[in-house]
Amino acid sequence: DLYGGLLDAPFRMIVAEGGTGVSALADAVEAAGARAGEAVLAVTEGERLVVLAADGGAAVQACGDHAAALEAARSKDGAAREQPAGKDDDLVIGLSAPAGPIAAAAAYKQAEQSLSVARRRGRVLVEHEQLASGSVLPLLADDAVRAFADGLLRALHEHDATGRGDLVASLRAWLSRHGQWDAAAADLGVHRHTLRYRMRRVEEILGRSLDDPDVRMELWLALKATAAEQ
Repeated sequence: DLYGGLLDAPFRMIVAEGGTGVSALADAVEAAGARAGEAVLAVTEGERLVVLAADGGAAVQACGDHAAALEAARSKDGAAREQPAGKDDDLVIGLSAPAGPIAAAAAYKQAEQSLSVARRRGRVLVEHEQLASGSVLPLLADDAVRAFADGLLRALHEHDATGRGDLVASLRAWLSRHGQWDAAAADLGVHRHTLRYRMRRVEEILGRSLDDPDVRMELWLALKATAAEQ
């Protein structure tokens, strides 16, 4: 049928939240689609809107234009976006990447992820491609990530506070050098045997093996998340 055909060609999924601002967005994308003769599926439930529209079409363009106009209005008015959810100017929109045939579930997840980031960053619209082209490092400022990092590294910091070694700095140097003993030891100004001993102490204290790539990844992210405190 008409809407089923949307899934047979590249499309975009739009997920939006924000009171009566959702109705205005729905009107904008549906009107644009109608003028262009495009099939647009828009479902509104309370303060939430889900739209399925052709990639590169008028409806998706209208969504971007609507968000840009609202963003400009907020900047002009100096709005701080401190009002509770449901206000007209609290509209947030997540836009998926272009999706292939029958990939609606994946597109919906991408739009949800984009919506979440838009809300956290105080943006009107975030496209999923923007997430992939950015860096994960700003996300490490999240309180939950910082709490995890602090907990993971606490025992090492407590060890270093006793003056019995510099395990945190040694671990950072070793990870930054991808486990290359000579290079990391040179960065620290110690013998590589000293560095090997320190890494064994890290494993003993944490109860984790540095041979595990997941452990190395978690420790590196923890070090990056807490770097500002050093």
